[in-house]
Amino acid sequence: MQKSSTCSFMYGELTDKKTIEKVRQAFDNYESNCFEVLLYRKNRTPVWFYMQIAPIRNENDKVVLFLCTFKDITVFKQPIEDESTRGWTKFARLTRALTNSKSTIQQLTPMSRTDITSHKQSRLAEVLQLGSDILPQYKQEAPKTPPHIILHYCTFKTTWDWVILILTFYTAIMVPYNVSFKTKQNNVTWLVLDSIVDVIFLVDIVLNFHNTFVGPGGEVISDPKLIRMNYLKTWFVIDLLSCLPYDIINAFENVDEGISSLFSSLKVVRLLRLGRVARKLDHYLEYGAAVLVLLVCVFGLVAHWLACIWYSIGDYEVIDEQTNTVKTDSWLYQLATSTGSPYRYNASGTGQWEGGPGKDSLYITSLYFTMTSLTTIGFGNIAPTTDGEKIFSVAMMMVGCECFSSFQNCLG
Repeated sequence: MQKSSTCSFMYGELTDKKTIEKVRQAFDNYESNCFEVLLYRKNRTPVWFYMQIAPIRNENDKVVLFLCTFKDITVFKQPIEDESTRGWTKFARLTRALTNSKSTIQQLTPMSRTDITSHKQSRLAEVLQLGSDILPQYKQEAPKTPPHIILHYCTFKTTWDWVILILTFYTAIMVPYNVSFKTKQNNVTWLVLDSIVDVIFLVDIVLNFHNTFVGPGGEVISDPKLIRMNYLKTWFVIDLLSCLPYDIINAFENVDEGISSLFSSLKVVRLLRLGRVARKLDHYLEYGAAVLVLLVCVFGLVAHWLACIWYSIGDYEVIDEQTNTVKTDSWLYQLATSTGSPYRYNASGTGQWEGGPGKDSLYITSLYFTMTSLTTIGFGNIAPTTDGEKIFSVAMMMVGCECFSSFQNCLG
C-alpha cells in the first residue's frame, strides 16, 4: 500500500505522457480534477480508468490527504467479446455495454470547475454549522433540490438554526421561572417579546417541512413527500406544542385560575426542544473551549431549574392549611422577616395570606441555595425544614455529584 497516489507504478508504454503530467500537476497544486488514463495491471493487461482526484482539507483549510476514485471504462474504449456476445459486431457489443451501464455513465459525467466553486460552502457557515449530519468536505456537488426545498447545511439554514438555538435557551430559562413564580404577563413588553418568539417557532415549523435531511444511508433526502413524513414522525408534535401562545391566554384577567395554571404548566413542553439543541451541539464536542462553555451553561441551567423547583416546594408548604398559619421555621418566613416584608392575613378582603418577599429576592435566594447545594453541602443559613424540602435537597446533592462526575469525564 506504500505507493504513490499518482499510480506511477501502473504506467506503461501506452500511457499518455500529457495525462501523466496533468495528474502530477493536480497533486502538486492541490487541485480537484478528473482524467481518462490507461493503466496496466500486474499481469501487464492494459485497462482504461476514469480517475477523479479530490483534495480533503482540515479545519485550517490545509490539504491533509487526497481522495482518488477509479472507474473501469475499458468497455467504452474497447468492447470485450464474451460467450454471450460471440459473433456480434463491435457496434452491437458496445450498444449492449452502454445499455447495461447507464448508472456508470451518469456517475462518469465530469463536473465543471464553476459548479465546484458555486457549491463550495463558506468557511463561516462550516464553522458555525449546527447540524451533526452535515456533508463531508470532499462532497463536491450539492444535490439538486426543488425550488422550495432548503439544503439543511446552507448559510441561511445555519443562521436560522442559531436564532432558534438562542430562543430555545431563552425559553429554557423563562418557562420554569414563569411557571414556578406564577408570573402573569401583564407587562406589554414581555408579552410582545414572547409573542414574537412564538411566531418564530411557528415559522420554524414551516421551514422544517421544506428542509432536507440525511437519510440512513448517508444520502441527502430532498423529496418533499419524504421530508414531510420524516418531520411528522419526529419533532412536529413537540414543535407544535412549543409554539402555542400560552402567554397570550394567561394575559387575560378573566381567565380562570385553574385554566391559567394548566396553560402555564403546558409551557414546560417547550423544554423538550432542548433535545434537538443537544443533537446539534454535538458537532462542537471536539473543541475544548466550546466544551467548557457548554458545561458552564448546562450547570447554570440545571441550577436555575432546581431553584425554581425549590421555591415552588417552599411556597406550597409555607402555609399550614390545617391551622391556616405561617410556618415560622420555613426559609420563606425567615426571608420575609429579614427583608421587612412579612406575611399577613387579609381577613377583611380576599381571606388569603398576602405579602412576603419580592420575586427578585425569592429567586436570588433560591438560586443561592441551589448553587451552594450543588457545589458544596450548603452553609446552613438556608436549610430545608419540611419532608418535601429535605427529600428535594438530597436529590439535589445527588445531581450535583453526578454533574461533577460528568464534567470531569468530559474535560478529561
